[in-house]
Amino acid sequence: MSLQQKERIENTFLSIATKWFKLKKAEVTPDYAIDIWRSLELHAFSELGKYPISEITAPIAIKAVKPVAEKGSLETVKRVNQRMNEIMNYAVNTGIIHSNPLIGIKAAFEKPKKQNMPSIKPDELPNLMQALSIASIKIVTRHLIEWQLHTMVRPGEAVKARWAEIDFNAKLWNIPAETMKKKRPHSVPLSGQVLSLLESIKPISGHREYIFPADRNPRGHANESTANAAIKRMGYKGKLVAHGLRSVASTTLNEQGFDHDVIEAALAHVDDNEVRRAYNRADYLKRRTKIMDWWSNHIEECSTGNFSLSGTQHLKAV
Repeated sequence: MSLQQKERIENTFLSIATKWFKLKKAEVTPDYAIDIWRSLELHAFSELGKYPISEITAPIAIKAVKPVAEKGSLETVKRVNQRMNEIMNYAVNTGIIHSNPLIGIKAAFEKPKKQNMPSIKPDELPNLMQALSIASIKIVTRHLIEWQLHTMVRPGEAVKARWAEIDFNAKLWNIPAETMKKKRPHSVPLSGQVLSLLESIKPISGHREYIFPADRNPRGHANESTANAAIKRMGYKGKLVAHGLRSVASTTLNEQGFDHDVIEAALAHVDDNEVRRAYNRADYLKRRTKIMDWWSNHIEECSTGNFSLSGTQHLKAV
């Protein structure tokens, strides 16, 4: 058997995908890595896995994904196409094939309609705070929703918050890279209201690793879907999801005229270093802190007349 024949047999789409995935999973969260591999198992490997990667063409790949498109799962089609392209690009960059024949395959499918995360308008925040104040939900879940609202982080980042990540002296929550969606560490300046929220939940979880422990296994963290389920029960099904709380913050802060780049950095949409190029570190943190303080004060104003766990003036529950 010639070397060329041997490489053809060994370099199947599945074997190259496995090598690509070893690198890819280091860039994303563990849950997202599972999602990536599962989508390829379901929609690509059964048809393409045994193919020598050098023999895969656009029509072959399109045929593999077509059943998914026929079901109307256009978002899945888009993701699988992107992932197959990444694998083929990896094969090009490692010298296994000369070019990627799948670059244009997205043109063979209908584009998915862009769906924004359901969210409320800024002027509806008082109604949300009122609904939260009377909601029949677990106390940890209520703390979690207020934490997400004040800190503007993603649901998956909020539930993984650890007490060890809180720097009370500097008033910062230092989130490690592995928790963040974009695998970059992120610091959140903590307002007085957020520090008050931590004081409120300390008797419940202060002795635990995670600030928001799971109900069934307090040694673990709450589920990412916990806040979503509670928000639905509060009457916001189809109107608001936990991730949409970030949109409320972003819209409000932009309407108030805060620096757009600093808002984007607060949402971890851009690398903090991009903003630091414009400001020195002290001034940068001051700008971030100013935004977070204003936002927390605004939430507290919207909670007037309601019992807010994060309120700096609230009565502590016995």
